[in-house]
Parts: sequence; structure tokens; C-alpha cells
Amino acid sequence: MSEHVRIERDGAVLAITLARPERRNAITVAMYAALADAIEGAATDDAIRLITLRGEGEDFTAGNDLGDFLAAPPSGSDESDAPVWRLLRALAVNEVPILAEVHGNAVGIGTTLLFHCDLVVAEEGSRFRMPFVDLGLVPEAASSLLMPRLSGRRAAARYLLLGEPFDAAEAKDLGVVSHVAPKGSLNEAFATLQKAILDKPVEALRLTQKLLRTADREEVLARMTLENGHFSERLASDEVKQAIGAFFAKRG
Repeated sequence: MSEHVRIERDGAVLAITLARPERRNAITVAMYAALADAIEGAATDDAIRLITLRGEGEDFTAGNDLGDFLAAPPSGSDESDAPVWRLLRALAVNEVPILAEVHGNAVGIGTTLLFHCDLVVAEEGSRFRMPFVDLGLVPEAASSLLMPRLSGRRAAARYLLLGEPFDAAEAKDLGVVSHVAPKGSLNEAFATLQKAILDKPVEALRLTQKLLRTADREEVLARMTLENGHFSERLASDEVKQAIGAFFAKRG
């Protein structure tokens, strides 16, 4: 487990919080392992009716902690090879409704993991960005499949090829989030959605969630495997080393 991922059980709710606010909730390898353990564990607990996902501090997540990620890069495409691949596969096969709350910035995997959440409420002013190409990388989480399906190929090209940022209203229009909360009312909107889910008939809700996911599950998993292989290969490339070196130099 990681001290930067807080897992809390509240009745039928498994609440997951990214708790590394001093680093904008940038996700480390240890955090990926903790997240994967939590999502995989929920699959074996019939008492869990809802998984919630939030970020502590000013941002949802800044995405990968690049320094930590490069120190222990994932190898190959098999989900057993790295915690990040375990997490993505767990999200793809998950059969418990997931409700995510987004505020501030959602960068890289902070955006792509939302494709695997059932409902997402974002606060006005939230910003989303998938800068994989800018870092010499390729998309992950089957986003190269799911975003064109949700938003169309032209929109997917804008946000995956060009890495353009988009706001909460655009995210709703694109299908990345389901609800937008006015500034200052995110917690209230989140609580309302959580109650609405928990008030539904348990088996009907679970079966409906499963039906919504079953049709393309194998295709999603196959695309993840393809993306993961390219991603791992890219990490060893000179192009990535130069791009990430430039990123750190600019930030410094």
C-alpha cells in the first residue's frame, strides 16, 4: 500500500482518495499498486456497492510522477508486469459502479482513467489534458479506442495528437464527464450523485453497469495490451528522454 492513497470503507462505499497534494497528486509506482489492490479487492466483495475516486488538495491529479515512473518503468504489455497495467486492467473489468470527482487539473492518466468511471462530476474551472505525444509517448487506458468512440475522431485528434487542454464544459460535451458542478458546489453535487446511486435497487444497478461494459470489454483489453506495448517501447527511446528532459528543464 502507499501512504499517498487513502482507502476508506464507509458501509457499502469504498472511498479512494489520491492523497499527495504537495505534489499535485502525481501518481507513483507505489500509488498505482495501492490503487490496483483497491479496485481488484472490490471485485471480490459483494457488499461494496460503489467505488468513489477523488483527489486531495488543489488538483485531481497531475498524472504520472515522471521521475518515479522512469526510475521503475513498466516493461512489456502484460498487466502483471507493472502496477500501472494492473490498475488499468482492473478498471476495464470492474463491475462495481465508480463515481469520480474532479477539480483543478486532471493530466494524462488523470483524464484517461475517467473513461473507465461510470459517472464523473467535474467542478467548473477544471482542466483536462493528455500530453502523451508531447512527452514522446502514446496514449494508454484504451483512450485511443474510447475517446474516438465518445467524442469522434476529429476531437480525439485534437486532444490526443495535439494535446490541447479542455475545460469541464468541453469535457461534458465530449462525454469525458457526466456532470458539471458550479464553482464551490462540487462536494454537494458529488454527495447528491452518491446518494442517488446508493438509493437504486442493488442488483439492477450492478447488472446494468455490467451490461454497459460487457459489449466492448475484450476490445478494450486488447487495445490496452497494444497501447501498453508501444508505451513501454517508447519509454526506452531517445525521443522520450529528450522530451522529458526538456519538461524537467522547463519546470526547473
